[in-house]
Amino acid sequence: MRITPLKTIITLGALALVARGLMFFQEVAPPNLENNASALDVPTVLSFAGEPVPVNDVDVRERLDRELLVNTYWHSNMLLSFKRANRFFPVMEPILQQQGVPDDFKYLALIESGLANVLSPAGAAGFWQILKTTGSEYGLEIGKDVDERYHVEKATVAACAYLKAAKEKFGSWTAAAASYNMGMGGLNKQMARQGATNYYDLLLNSETSRYVFRIIAVKEIYENPAKYGFKFTKNDLYHPVPSKTVEIAAPIEDLAELAGTYGVTYKALKIHNPWLRDKHLKSHDKDTYVLEIPERGHYGTSAASKSSAPSGNNDGEE
Repeated sequence: MRITPLKTIITLGALALVARGLMFFQEVAPPNLENNASALDVPTVLSFAGEPVPVNDVDVRERLDRELLVNTYWHSNMLLSFKRANRFFPVMEPILQQQGVPDDFKYLALIESGLANVLSPAGAAGFWQILKTTGSEYGLEIGKDVDERYHVEKATVAACAYLKAAKEKFGSWTAAAASYNMGMGGLNKQMARQGATNYYDLLLNSETSRYVFRIIAVKEIYENPAKYGFKFTKNDLYHPVPSKTVEIAAPIEDLAELAGTYGVTYKALKIHNPWLRDKHLKSHDKDTYVLEIPERGHYGTSAASKSSAPSGNNDGEE
């Protein structure tokens, strides 16, 4: 088909506009379009709870490499972990020390819950993800009004008791950590079945086979943030909210009213005492309870009143 001169002019003009557009995009596009993700160097020397990690074992090295990659490049989750850890690790660290449990176990709590008071589908609760039966066995009060699995200090003590019992049974802190995930009975069964007692020599279910490696990877990243590309200042982190403790006598009919007497909101009271699971306190396991009361000015603008107290159980916190 013949092209007329007018059509030729229009066609050439259109091509010129397209060319100019391409030049524009080339000018404003970033000069380097390469993917920023890159392979990581797996450390040649690592330890967990004072016990060496056999990184020369090819399977161990590759499993560790996986967890380093997953957690390094899950940026939002790891950054949130840094923020929350700054607030809660100082609470947990002295308890671990007092209880004779290695400091590295704070990373176990971090991978279990992200340092959030979550409830798992299996019914494990709190920072340490403790089941009801285990919590009761290790001295926690668990009821309708009070659930001390959500009490960070008391739950840490209970977790320490479990870990020390597991260390006594299996002979290593690494195995104790693995048993925290699959239970002492389950780990003992696999050790007997496979004729091995070292966690790194065992063939376990997919979750437990990753479990200790995830703890180790998070520890490595947390202790070397710049090495893994994390940038933040102290001001970017979450800081402890100044508070005081008060002893109260049970029962308490209305926690919102109680909060008001201390000049704080019901919300603030529950944030600092998440183990209070209802709007009242009628448990009778103890005569008195110790509450944490935040200093005024950190939450909201006014104290809660009885009329503003939410109705129903558990306040949607689970």
